[in-house]
Amino acid sequence: MDHLAMLARIDLTDAESEQLAGDLSVILDSLAQVREAAAEDVAPMSHPQPLSNVMRADEVRPGLTAEQALAGAPAAEDDRFLVPRILTDD
Repeated sequence: MDHLAMLARIDLTDAESEQLAGDLSVILDSLAQVREAAAEDVAPMSHPQPLSNVMRADEVRPGLTAEQALAGAPAAEDDRFLVPRILTDD
């Protein structure tokens, strides 16, 4: 427990260390049970269900002109949104 506490950069009292050692023992015992139940014929996987993204096909469609896009902007300059400066040259 002292080594784990050092790696985690935490200070543990002796009582906390004893309690966490018991908790860690329970966790490791649980992992051992999972290892025993794991079937060799089951391939390792990162997710229990197959993952797939439902995406539409890309297609070119007409969009807004610069004038239309900037119509509601509080300020614009050279076909671009004009926003307050937030970074300095420092």
